Amino acid sequence: MQIQDLPYPDPGVPDARSGPRFLWWLFRNQLGGQLKALAWGLLHFLSVSALPFCVGVAVQAVIDRSGTRLALAGGLLALCCAGNAIGETFLHRTAVTNWITAAARVQQVLARKTAQLGSALTRRVAAGEVVAVSTGDVEKIGWFVEAWSRFTAAAVTIVVVCVGLVFYQPALGTVVAVGLPVLAVAVLPLLPRATRRADLQREKAGRATELASDTVAGLRVLRGIGGEELFLDRYRRASQEVRHAAVRSARMWSLISAIQVLMPGLLLIAVVWYGVHLARDGRVSIGELVAVYSSIMILTYPLRHFEEIAMAYSFSRPSARRAARVLALERATDTGGSLDGAEVPTGDLYDPATGLIAPAGRLTAVVCGDPDAAGRLAERLGGHPSEEGTSVLLGGVPLDELPLDRARTAVLVQDKDPVLLSGTLRELLDVPRSGEIGAEEALAAAQCGDVLAALVQGSLDAGDPMDARITERGRSLSGGQRQRLALARSLITDPGVLVLDEPTSAVDSHTEARIAQGMRNLRAGRTTVVFTSSPLLLDLADRVVLVHEGEVAAVGVHRELVHAEPRYRAVVTRETEEEAAHSEALGESLREAPGEKTTHKDGPAKGSRLDDVLKELEEIEESA
Repeated sequence: MQIQDLPYPDPGVPDARSGPRFLWWLFRNQLGGQLKALAWGLLHFLSVSALPFCVGVAVQAVIDRSGTRLALAGGLLALCCAGNAIGETFLHRTAVTNWITAAARVQQVLARKTAQLGSALTRRVAAGEVVAVSTGDVEKIGWFVEAWSRFTAAAVTIVVVCVGLVFYQPALGTVVAVGLPVLAVAVLPLLPRATRRADLQREKAGRATELASDTVAGLRVLRGIGGEELFLDRYRRASQEVRHAAVRSARMWSLISAIQVLMPGLLLIAVVWYGVHLARDGRVSIGELVAVYSSIMILTYPLRHFEEIAMAYSFSRPSARRAARVLALERATDTGGSLDGAEVPTGDLYDPATGLIAPAGRLTAVVCGDPDAAGRLAERLGGHPSEEGTSVLLGGVPLDELPLDRARTAVLVQDKDPVLLSGTLRELLDVPRSGEIGAEEALAAAQCGDVLAALVQGSLDAGDPMDARITERGRSLSGGQRQRLALARSLITDPGVLVLDEPTSAVDSHTEARIAQGMRNLRAGRTTVVFTSSPLLLDLADRVVLVHEGEVAAVGVHRELVHAEPRYRAVVTRETEEEAAHSEALGESLREAPGEKTTHKDGPAKGSRLDDVLKELEEIEESA
């Protein structure tokens, strides 16, 4: 796999049982690239390690005044230098390729898992953790996977050089062969502590990232309630904890680095001291002593890869553990795919768990007193619930038996907090669509005229509103403006079934009335389900359903339910228990004496809160 071939046609199914198993799965899927890196690494390291032997032969040839051997040493040096240059060049290319392709594979499986779980992902894992896994953790995982082949090449090179030194000069070679393994394992006792400190640093950094992500996401709300400084202080404290943990981790790694500089120096002193005694006794030649001395100097280079692989593993292990935790998440009800290849079903949308029915081609409004329960029910209607349960039926076909892409083609769900990605408005609306609804119609139905004007005003080089740029998550827009753009994006897709969770909660009443009418006209003949408690939307719905404590409690139209169903009236009008009791008592008195007016001791006759709401509703409809 080359970089230009990315993304992978199929990144594979990851082994997410643990962090080490996930790393091993990545390594196995990159076996070809790892073997290439190992081959180029061996050429590079062996070429570097052979240079001392060539230098030793050249020094001894000068001492012996042998031109032939000097020429031979020069040829060998040139050959080693060529092997070093070629090996290092292609090792770097292969290593970078392995790093990038490993990171890309992780990102692809994470993106696939995110798309599979949908909005249920952030209900089970913090959004900040998902961000940390898909950014910094991906790089560290790729680093370890890439570094493994270079470490293997370095380890093989050290073994080969030790064996070669024993045969080349047994007396000194034996000292080196015994000393180098000691150097390699000298830092092992420090690695567990260094790994724990690195894990602590990564854990604190992950928490700080989560806190920063959540703070930025809710910055507008925090400013509104005056809690900005409180959360900024929390982030400052978390940042300082990360700094202290990083300093403690760096101290341990600097100690390991110091040991890996000190130990080779001690070995070098021992070899030189012993070699001088052997040379004075005539047991080794000057060229052999120079060769062994130079070999120890050169071997400090591959020895550094032992430290690097330890660091890479200590940093990648918690990252791999977090990635495996996200990838191990499964849908509450997985699609069996038994209807693969079948047509996208049409018909009534039915939820057996609650008894909710959304007739085909009608606008159904759902009133639910619990916003969280409404969100979970909206997810169920879309075919990707966050909890186990009976599958929702569309035209009698269980959505769980459809492949996930077909289920989401049949039913589109817009949650209450839709996300706007950065880019132009044209790119925002570049979504899969039927082609029957244009961008202008969708934007007009969602009442986005002032939003377009604001986007053009904020983009100096955009004459066409469609070319105006939207900042990341639409932070330059108000909550109502973001909500209307998201609604336009949902309308332009023109799905068979559209489920909207509080699509107008952040807009004013007059705009909401126009949106309700525009949405009704644009979705005529299409199945639409709206979770709302707004009287303006409820009054335009063909069918209103009250869901109470997980079951359908009442079905009808808004004006009937608001009079006949106290639970419905309490949600829609925000009546308190005292006001509800007062309205009930007032109704009974009116029924007992229909010709009389009710006079309160505080003043003239007054109607109920319900009558006030209905009167206000009629006035808004007339003005719209």
